[in-house]
Amino acid sequence: MIVKDAVRLARFHAEKMGKADLATGKFLFAGLNALEPGQVHEPHAHCDRDKLYVILEGQGELTIGKETSRVGAGDVALAEADVVHALRNPGPGRLVALVVMAPPPA
Repeated sequence: MIVKDAVRLARFHAEKMGKADLATGKFLFAGLNALEPGQVHEPHAHCDRDKLYVILEGQGELTIGKETSRVGAGDVALAEADVVHALRNPGPGRLVALVVMAPPPA
């Protein structure tokens, strides 16, 4: 499977972060998180699932565990299984992150 220009598949919603699935395999999931300015993907953790963030467009704040960092296009971060993480878009532009999880969510 090949997905070209994945950013164009981002789905933004006024009321909450948008999600778009890109690919789901037996051992891996990939999708997009799309945040309008001011939106937050609230702190959460995934039991037994690692999550990789690749920022494709925009800038944001990514919290993994007790560390919060500014992130922008081209940045990559890993939230290991069972570690609380969150993504926030302080604005002013939109934020698109590729998220890859292994194993895929049930």
